[in-house]
Amino acid sequence: MPVQFTILASGSSGNCAHLECGETRLLIDAGLSALQIRQRLASIGRAPEGLSGVLVTHEHGDHIRGLGVLCEKLGIPVYANRLTSDAAGRILGRQLAWRVFETGAAFEVGTVAVQSFAVPHDAMDPVGFAITAAGRRIGFLTDLGHVTKLVMERVRQSEVLVLEANHDLHLLQEDTRRPWSTKQRILSRHGHLSNHAAADVAAELAPHGVATIYLGHLSRDCNRPELARSIVEGRLREVGAQHVRVEDTSQDTPCSTLALPDA
Repeated sequence: MPVQFTILASGSSGNCAHLECGETRLLIDAGLSALQIRQRLASIGRAPEGLSGVLVTHEHGDHIRGLGVLCEKLGIPVYANRLTSDAAGRILGRQLAWRVFETGAAFEVGTVAVQSFAVPHDAMDPVGFAITAAGRRIGFLTDLGHVTKLVMERVRQSEVLVLEANHDLHLLQEDTRRPWSTKQRILSRHGHLSNHAAADVAAELAPHGVATIYLGHLSRDCNRPELARSIVEGRLREVGAQHVRVEDTSQDTPCSTLALPDA
């Protein structure tokens, strides 16, 4: 069965992606309003009523904003670890159909296999996901301050990777809207990946079969899509990996749906 993957939004103000494999349809994070999620699903011919579940990476608002309204009434299962589900529950103030997993555990949702793994970020217990559907492997790696050996191992075999490229170091340093304490948090080992850090990850993964990299979670103020893409593509050229396609993501509009045939 073919796999269809669409990033509905990615950025500092909201993150949400849609994965479909046969009858299984998942969101990864729900950081837009429920109305926006419904509208963006409608733009690809889908509706929240058809969702099999939502995978949650962590409890920050740009990843769970629409979770409560979207999932409470419809009874959509929400997959998160214990610390994330507890924190998100307090923030949202709603009773959701939690499906709690242990960080590092693997589980299945319909036709989709999910491997969770810990990532270093300033949340309660943040995770990334390595997702396998119809033999195709998608890595979801966003909101982390540095890439550990475990993280790299978990996403090494991904043919599609959502990779954080949050900020350009110079633009962040020159930004006048953020206090130094915020900049320190972003730059810390539990903050966010820079363009150059993302480029290093892309270069390391290139020999292992990655074909498409989506650059996600870009800061509106401290990055530019063309800047992030040029840095990552430049690093890939240095290692002879021009075959890897680098795609932008947007806070405002969904990406084109990526269709992957059966492996």
